[in-house]
Parts: sequence; C-alpha cells; structure tokens
Amino acid sequence: MKRLAPGLSWPRIEEGPIQVACHFCDALQEAPRLHEGDAAHCCRCGEMLYQNRPRSLARATAFSSAALIFMVLVHIFPSVTVDSGSVRHELTILQAANAMLREGNPLIAVGTVFFTMVAPLVLVGGLLYVSAPLRFGIALPGAKVVTRWFQLCEPWSMLEVFLFGILIALLKLGAIGDIHLGTGMWAMTGLVICTACAVAGIDRLELWDRLEIALHKHD
Repeated sequence: MKRLAPGLSWPRIEEGPIQVACHFCDALQEAPRLHEGDAAHCCRCGEMLYQNRPRSLARATAFSSAALIFMVLVHIFPSVTVDSGSVRHELTILQAANAMLREGNPLIAVGTVFFTMVAPLVLVGGLLYVSAPLRFGIALPGAKVVTRWFQLCEPWSMLEVFLFGILIALLKLGAIGDIHLGTGMWAMTGLVICTACAVAGIDRLELWDRLEIALHKHD
C-alpha cells in the first residue's frame, strides 16, 4: 500500500529514497520532498535542482488552453498584410509555407509547418491532455506516452525563433510597401507567451508523481 506524504502540495509516493542528478555538475543526490514554494539546490555546486511551484498543474492547464486558442487564431487569420501600390497581399503561416514549397524550397516549407504547428501542438496539446485530468487525480489512457512525447517536443517548439525571423523579414519588406501586422501575428505573440508560461510553470516531479499515483488507482 503506497502512502501519501502529508502536508505537501502534491502526493509524493513514499517508496524509498528518490535521487536526482544535477543538470550542471551531474552530482547524484537525494531529492527531498518540498512544501509549496520551496526549492532544492545541489549540495556540490549550489545550482537549483527543482522547485515545488505553486499551483503547477492549474497554471499548466490554463496556459495550455490559452495557447491552443491562440494557435487556431494564428493559422486562421493573416499574420502580415503588405500594401505595394494597388496590390495587397495577406499571408498566413500555412500560405507562406505553401509559397515556399511552390518556389522550390520544400525543406523550409516542411520545417515551417513542423516547428510552428506540429511541435507546438504536440507540446501544449499533450500538456493539457495530461495536466488537466491530473488536477482531479485522473490519468487518461496513454498519459505516460503523451507525457514523454510532449517532453521530447519541447526543444523543437521554436515559435519564438520563427517570430523573431518574421520581425527581421518585416524590416526588409518595409522598403517594398506598407506593412501591417494582422491578427495572426498578435496571436503568434500570445501563443509564444502562453507556451513559455505553460512549460515554465509545470513541475515535472509533481507531474510524474501525480501520474504514477493516478495510474496505480486503476491497478
């Protein structure tokens, strides 16, 4: 019978000592259970090992939901409108990828779709799929696999890099005509912020602890 640790913000399984490795010096040490707001630091170099972030799952759920809404807006509304004389061009991200494909740049087109649509969707969608039910002690089917997938996709979500590249391109296009930022661009900014907040707010130790306990309830 697994017992829950009392007085903590999440139920840590008490099943022997848990050890973590410092990401900076690789020192292996025991991982103490923390109260909400506390942090554990490496006993060798002093780097922070992990932190019990307040309301981790609630924030991850809220920001992931907002990120998915912004993602829909990004791909529906044009990001940039260019007025050059009597000609007006409105461009969404998918239209830009399609244009690159037609011009003979398939790798750039595929990379644009993957880094701005597929990877962020797996990241925030997977985080929402796992964290929202775990707030009520429920693990949906395949939650462990989904957790591994969205953690693998985290380094490949490069929305902020894409946004920075768009801003640089807009500076060059300013000499051609009038540039207007569309709803898609502002939605992209919101998507970048919400994705960063969702990933930064989640406590991975809490996530895996809750996931393991929820799965054991059904065993």
